[in-house]
Amino acid sequence: MPQWLCNQLMRAFQNKNRRQIRLLNDSWYFYRTRRSQEEWPDTQSTDGPGKRKL
Repeated sequence: MPQWLCNQLMRAFQNKNRRQIRLLNDSWYFYRTRRSQEEWPDTQSTDGPGKRKL
């Protein structure tokens, strides 16, 4: 997790800002899933029902 995001999360928790915590959390999970798809593009592709491309 980037340091700037950790800092913002800590500040949001200290201020008990639930809206900011939720936004940052959603952003982190979106970033993480997006990045994993870019690193492993073949894991999502299929040749047919239930078959993965290896």
